Amino acid sequence: MPAFLLSGLSRRCLDIAEFYINEQIRDKEVRLLDTNGDMLGVVSGKEAQRLAEEKNLDLVKISPKANPPVCKIMDFSKFKFEQAKKERENRKKQKNVETKELWLSPNIDGGDIQVRLKRAIEFLSKGDKVKVTVRFRYGREMGRTDVGQRILIDFAKSLEEYATVDKLPKLDGRRMSMFLLPKPQDAKKKDKPAPAEKTKDKPEENQ
Repeated sequence: MPAFLLSGLSRRCLDIAEFYINEQIRDKEVRLLDTNGDMLGVVSGKEAQRLAEEKNLDLVKISPKANPPVCKIMDFSKFKFEQAKKERENRKKQKNVETKELWLSPNIDGGDIQVRLKRAIEFLSKGDKVKVTVRFRYGREMGRTDVGQRILIDFAKSLEEYATVDKLPKLDGRRMSMFLLPKPQDAKKKDKPAPAEKTKDKPEENQ
């Protein structure tokens, strides 16, 4: 079946209740599809309903904005069941992504940076987004925003294996923040260098 005719079935915004079925379809003419999606041509609305009734199935309007509207012969109860099942499966696959925040300062030492990096790796490994913020506490620190930016960029470079930069460092008042997204597992594997092959010693030839 042509893809444009299936658009009504594939769009997530369409709820089951939005479909017109059987007697609710009052169009004079419809473009009719059979149960396999094969085109039967343009027929009258009454003829389409008669053909559906002959097969003890439903007539469903799947593309109301087409000219003429597109209808399909199907088992609507089975269709509703399959759609509900797909929605449940999609909800199971979806993960609520949380944004975890880590705080740094312009004067942070190397030990504290390592602690924050470990925390960031923990969050990213769980699929969470990470917001890294440098907080400038005093007026004198506000004159060192370039230092804060450099700290954030170095922080991101240290996490190249685990994250990609979603939003570059941006100053907002006394805070400069950067957002990191977890890197897909496949991308992590590609980034890792392949282990060197071990070469076996060739046996010495008898002279």
